[in-house]
Amino acid sequence: MIKRLPTFPDPILSSLIIVLLAGGLVVLYSAGGWVLVERQMIRIILGLGGFFLVSQIRPERFQQFTPFLFTITLLMLVAVLLVGITVKGAQRWLDVGISIQPSELGKITLPMMVAWLFRQSPIPPRWPALLAALAVIALVAGLIYQQPDLGTALLIALSGLFVIYLAGLSWRLIIGLSGFTVLSMPVLWYFLHDYQKNRILTFLNPESDPLNRGWNIIQSKIAIGSGGFSGKGWTEGSQTQLDFLPEHSTDFILSVLSEEFGFLGVLLLFMLYFCIIMRCLFIAYHAKNTYNRLLCGALSLIFFVYVVINAGMISGLLPVVGVPLPLVSYGGTSILTLLLSFGIIAAIHKHKKLIQQ
Repeated sequence: MIKRLPTFPDPILSSLIIVLLAGGLVVLYSAGGWVLVERQMIRIILGLGGFFLVSQIRPERFQQFTPFLFTITLLMLVAVLLVGITVKGAQRWLDVGISIQPSELGKITLPMMVAWLFRQSPIPPRWPALLAALAVIALVAGLIYQQPDLGTALLIALSGLFVIYLAGLSWRLIIGLSGFTVLSMPVLWYFLHDYQKNRILTFLNPESDPLNRGWNIIQSKIAIGSGGFSGKGWTEGSQTQLDFLPEHSTDFILSVLSEEFGFLGVLLLFMLYFCIIMRCLFIAYHAKNTYNRLLCGALSLIFFVYVVINAGMISGLLPVVGVPLPLVSYGGTSILTLLLSFGIIAAIHKHKKLIQQ
């Protein structure tokens, strides 16, 4: 018997991702120099290798191993609280020869687990399945919040809530829960850490402390505004090159792009993001079973949310929560996690005919 050779993942999605990664390296060179580009290239190569390998897996294997992968994630999150590495007052990493951030794995395994809970449920889901899903989301988000990392906890909770939404949750219930959340905010304020309160206060009035807490967002706005329509030119951004703009290779790399390539550069970037998201939603729409459809849709929507939050954060429309620009910002775990999630989406598309049969 001749074994079927591995095939290239979805050409459209793969091409869009590679173009975005290449553009990110161009901006990263200006933001941090060749050393960061070399390190990022190594991570990208590893991530693309994972993307290719995961895309060859039959989707039913994802469903089969979801409880195991989710359990591993939970154990790692507990280990972070017990023996994790503390950096800048936050205990978010594990040292296993290399530093890894288990909360990044939760961005994949939590929506996988919620989709697994709904795999045989009627749509919309009944209360037992819905309550089980909410309990799983609360457990993971609670462990991450204890690190402390409120921003990531909320984002990962949102990835699970997207699965519930896509499963057909009624708008009446969605509006009711949203209203309850809004009304609870004054109470939740008292449970926030001081640095989290300061982030919110700085978001509301960055000029109140322009040389300290408000510095990041003020310098980011200056960089964005000075870029104008077509930008100052590659490596010509004064905010970046003179080190006025903090975290310019990570969270605020979109500010670098805005200053050097202007409105046109940002528009091109967002068009790339739009095409990637629409391709992923197209694959989700044509998935052939509930688990695949919910998982693919949730991974697509949470990618969209990362883009929106980073763009809102650097422009002062949202509080600074430390969310990198997907596939562009410098970082290892984030790149690997995103490319693995795209590998899952590509696998669902590749094997949809086999599932249908």
